[in-house]
Amino acid sequence: MKPASKGKKAKIMPLLPLRGIVVFPYMILHFDVGRSKSVKALEDAMLKDQCIFLAAQKDSGEEEPNRDDIHSVGTIARIKQLLRLPGDTIRVLVEGLERAHIVSWENDDPYFTVSVEEIRTSRVLRSKSEVEALARQVVEHFERYAKLTNRISPDATLSVSAIDDFSRLPDVVASNMNTGVEVKQGILAEASPKRRLEKLLDILVKEIEILEIERNINSKVRQQIDKTQREYYLREQMKAIQKELGDHESGGDEGDEYRTRILEAKLPEEAEKKAVKELERLQKMHASSAESGVIRTYLDWILELPWTVATEENLDLGHAAEVLERDHYGLEKVKERMVEYLAVRKLRHGLHGPIICLAGPPGVGKTSIARSIAEALNRKYVRMSLGGIRDEAEIRGHRRTYVGAMPGRIIAAIKQAGTRNPLILLDEVDKLSSDFRGDPSSALLEVLDAEQNKEFRDHYMELPFDLSDVLFVTTANYKEAIPRPLLDRMEVIDITGYTDEEKIHIATRHLIPKQLGLHGIPEGRLKFETTAVREIISHYTREAGVRNLERSIASVLRKCAKELVMDESVILRVNAKAVRKYLGARRFLVGKASEADEVGVARGLAWTPVGGETLAIEVTLMQGEGHVELTGQLGDVMKESARIARSHIRSKAEEFGIDPMFHKKLDMHLHVPEGAIPKDGPSAGITLATAMVSALTGIAIRHNVAMTGEITLRGRVLPIGGLKEKTLAAHRAGIDTVIIPMANKKDIEEIPEKIRAKLRIIPVSQFEQVLRYALVQMPAPQQKTACPEPVVRVTPPDASAVRQKP
Repeated sequence: MKPASKGKKAKIMPLLPLRGIVVFPYMILHFDVGRSKSVKALEDAMLKDQCIFLAAQKDSGEEEPNRDDIHSVGTIARIKQLLRLPGDTIRVLVEGLERAHIVSWENDDPYFTVSVEEIRTSRVLRSKSEVEALARQVVEHFERYAKLTNRISPDATLSVSAIDDFSRLPDVVASNMNTGVEVKQGILAEASPKRRLEKLLDILVKEIEILEIERNINSKVRQQIDKTQREYYLREQMKAIQKELGDHESGGDEGDEYRTRILEAKLPEEAEKKAVKELERLQKMHASSAESGVIRTYLDWILELPWTVATEENLDLGHAAEVLERDHYGLEKVKERMVEYLAVRKLRHGLHGPIICLAGPPGVGKTSIARSIAEALNRKYVRMSLGGIRDEAEIRGHRRTYVGAMPGRIIAAIKQAGTRNPLILLDEVDKLSSDFRGDPSSALLEVLDAEQNKEFRDHYMELPFDLSDVLFVTTANYKEAIPRPLLDRMEVIDITGYTDEEKIHIATRHLIPKQLGLHGIPEGRLKFETTAVREIISHYTREAGVRNLERSIASVLRKCAKELVMDESVILRVNAKAVRKYLGARRFLVGKASEADEVGVARGLAWTPVGGETLAIEVTLMQGEGHVELTGQLGDVMKESARIARSHIRSKAEEFGIDPMFHKKLDMHLHVPEGAIPKDGPSAGITLATAMVSALTGIAIRHNVAMTGEITLRGRVLPIGGLKEKTLAAHRAGIDTVIIPMANKKDIEEIPEKIRAKLRIIPVSQFEQVLRYALVQMPAPQQKTACPEPVVRVTPPDASAVRQKP
C-alpha cells in the first residue's frame, strides 16, 4: 500500500538494493557491501547528507538487478559508520528512519538514484482499544515465539514489551523474527499500523504452530530413544536374572505356536526333525537377537512348503485335446505329445513328469502353450524366467550363513504354486549365462534329471524335496545355445514358424476377437476381412510368430476406434485397402520369381529366424585371368561353398561342355543381392554351382525352379535344415518346382498338405540331376582331346610351351 503523503515533497537519493535483508524504521543493523554500484551509492551518500534508500531485491540470487528486480517500498536510512574490509568490501552500520516508496527512477548509472516519498501514518487511531488489544496479543505471541525458538535474547523480548508506540511495535517485532524476506516485505509495505499488527499476529500464530509441532516431534524422538535404551537395559537385567535362576524358556507362546504348526504340517521325517531342532534353538535365544529372526524365517519356509499337498491331475484325454485346440491353432506335435503323456499316465500311475523343451523362434506361442498344458492337466502354473541369470545361487539358493540368504527359484516356485506337482515353465533356458559366481545351467542338471530330482536339496533349506512329480517345460529360441548336458536331459519339440494360412486362422480365431475386446469396440460395428489380415501378413510383418501381427491389428483397431467415436452411426469394414490407409506404405515386398528364364541367375532358398526367404544368385563372366569376386556380405561357409562349386565344375568341365581352361581365361563375379544383409551357410551350394554352369555354358535356368542343398567336391548333394520354411518361401514367391537333397525326402511330411499339393518337389542326390531339372536343356559334353604324352606330366615343359599346345 502506498498512501499519498499530504504536502510532503519527494526526495532524490541513492538506492542500495539489499539481498536477503529487509530494513525497518527504528532498526539499527550492519551488513557488508561488495558490489561496485552499491559502493558508489554509499560513497555518494556520505558526501551529501548520509541518507540512503534501502530496498530489498525480489530475487536475492540476482547479481546485477534492474528496476523490476527491486521492491518499490523500502526504508530511508542514515549511514552511521563505514568500515573498509579486505577484498573491496565495506561493512556499513545504518539506522532506519522512515518507510518510503519510489516515486520515480532518476538514474541507473553509476548507481541507482531514485525519487522517494515518505509513507506517513497518523499516530491518532480511531479505535485505540482494538489496536491496543492487537498489540497485547502480538507482544504475548512474540514472547511465546521467543521461548520456542531459543534464538532471541531476553533483552529483545523486554524491549518489545516496553514499546507503547503501536506503529513502531510491528516493525520491531518483525525485525527480530526469523522469517523470509517476502513476509517481512509485506509488513514493511503496509502503511496502516492496525493492518500491520493483524498481519504480524497471523504470522506469529502460524510460526508458533510450526515450532510446537517441531518440538513435539523432537520430544517423541527423544522419548523413543530413551525407551529403547530402557528396554535394552531391562532385557539385559532379565537375561541375567534368568541365567541365575536357570530358566532359559523365553517366548513360550511363540514356541508353542510353532510346535503346533510343525505337528499339523505332517512333514517328512527328516524335515520334522530339522524343524524341531531349529525350534529348540529359537526358544533358547532372546527374541531381539538377529539369529532368532533368521531361524523364524527358516521355520516359516519349512512350514509353508507343500510337502504333501498335490492337485488331482485331470487325465481326460478329450478335455486336454479340447483345451489345447481351443487356445492354439497348429502346434500339432506339442498337442499330440501331451495327449500321449496323459494316456501313459492313465495306464501307469506314478509316471515321473517329463522334461519338455519347446524350441522355436519368438512369437510362436511357446509360453502360452505351457499355460494351456497346465490348464488341460489341472496343474498349478508357475513361470520362471531364466534370461540373464548368471548366479548358481539363483537356482540352488544361498547357504544360511550369508546375510540375507534365501531359497533358490525352484523352491520359491514350489511355494508359489502351493502344490508339489505344479507345471513349472523355465522360460528362455538358452539365455543362461555364467561367471565367477558359478554356472546356473550346471545347477539345473539335477533339477531336470528325473533320476536325481527325487531328493533335490536347496542350499538354504538343506532338506530333500521331491521334484519328480513336477512337470518341467522349458522354452528356447535356439536349442544350439543350450549346453549339451542340459539339452540331453530334455525332450526337444521343435516349433517352426507359422505358414501364412496358419497366421490367418490364428488372427481370425484368436487375435482379432481379443483385440476387439481390449479396444472396447462393440460387436457388429466393425468387420475385419481376411484380405486385410493377408495384407498385414505379407507386407507389414516379417516374422515366424504372430507378435507383430497382433501389434499391427491393434494399431488398425485404434484408428478404427477413433472413427467410431467421431461418428457413432458408422459401420467399418477393414479390407486390404483400409490397411494401407491405416498403416501407411508397405514395409516388405515379397520377392517374386522372374517371369523369364535367365542365364547365370539361379534362385536359392534360405532359412532365417523369421521364416524362409528366396535368394537370387547372379554370376557374370568377363575376360581376365581367372579371378573370382564374391559379393553380397557372404559368410565364410558360403564362400567355401562357392569355391567347392567352382572346383567341381572344373573337374567336370568337359562333361558340362565347358572350356577346361575357363579358370585361366575368365574372371567370375558372383553376387547375392540385398548386399546389406549378411548371408551364410552351406545350403546354397547347388544353387551357386548351377548359376556358374549356366553362365559358363550360356544355357538359361528355368525361372520357376528354386533349389537348396549342400554340394561336395564329388558333386554329391547333402541334406539341409529348415525345409518347411524354405518351401513356404518358394510358394510365396510363385515358384512351382523345388529341388531338395534326397536325404531330406523324409522331411516332406512336415510341409503343410495344401502347400505340397501346389509344389513339385524333386529330391536329388547328384549335381548332374540338379542341372537336368534346373536348366532349360542339358549342356552337350565336349569331345575329349588326346591325352598329352606321359613325359609331359612327369617333366612339364616351360609355361610358354604349354600355352602353345592345341
